[in-house]
Amino acid sequence: MLYQFLQVSPEGGLASFLPLILIVLVMYLFFFRPQMKKQKEEGKFRDEVKKGNRVVLTSGIHGKILEVGDSYLVIEAENSRFKVEKSAVSKELSAQYQAKEK
Repeated sequence: MLYQFLQVSPEGGLASFLPLILIVLVMYLFFFRPQMKKQKEEGKFRDEVKKGNRVVLTSGIHGKILEVGDSYLVIEAENSRFKVEKSAVSKELSAQYQAKEK
């Protein structure tokens, strides 16, 4: 009986894989593609930061950029200076911070 269950019927072919193919396609369109687009936008935002911008780090620290390096930023916050990686800058929080200032 188990042997009959494991046999593939000749008329199954591609039709048996169609639901699996559709699931993978939907996952790509709704999960992976938007995530890649978001990462690309965040990378572009981090590359465009410049001296004098006010930003919010992912840790919640608000500050002003004093120096921009290839992979780091020097931030001034509450009379303290921090050297942080560019990846620590949050695009969403910085956008909210900029909107409140105006």
